[in-house]
Amino acid sequence: MAVHLIIDGYNLIRRSPMLRREDEVALELARESLLEWLRKYKRIRSHRITVVFDGASKTGAPPSPGQEKGIRVVFSGRNETADAVIERMSEKEGGKLTVVTSDRDLGRYAASHGAVVIDAEEFAGKLEMALHFEAKGAEVDEENEGRQGGLDTRKKGPSKRLSKGERKKRQRLRKV
Repeated sequence: MAVHLIIDGYNLIRRSPMLRREDEVALELARESLLEWLRKYKRIRSHRITVVFDGASKTGAPPSPGQEKGIRVVFSGRNETADAVIERMSEKEGGKLTVVTSDRDLGRYAASHGAVVIDAEEFAGKLEMALHFEAKGAEVDEENEGRQGGLDTRKKGPSKRLSKGERKKRQRLRKV
């Protein structure tokens, strides 16, 4: 099953240290940087990616929504939030989605409809790691992702079975 990432755009911008610095300069700059990072990430991982931003009433005139090099960009309407748009998407697609947000209420809502929720800070780390590998010309090896320079950083010792939800989340994280 292909992964469909739904990203709470401004939430991710404000959780990533690099994007947060650009947000302090100009929100449009941070938004464009995020979309550029996601374009590069899509070349590596080829997931379906939808980024949802709050609409024009809060941030000035946004660029037109639509497809940008394989990244679907959605802006909420004037009287709704990006969270409401993501909630609607999770109601429709549920278990097919992986929602990237640090908003606890939104995360709980999406998870209750079957979506896997990834914390924005955790995804920002994975995104930066993937971009680092791309810059070096190396491919991200899903099977050996926990290894760094020959060292195995995965947990060792007696295993305990995780809950079904945790196992599903970890499986999806390996794909992201």
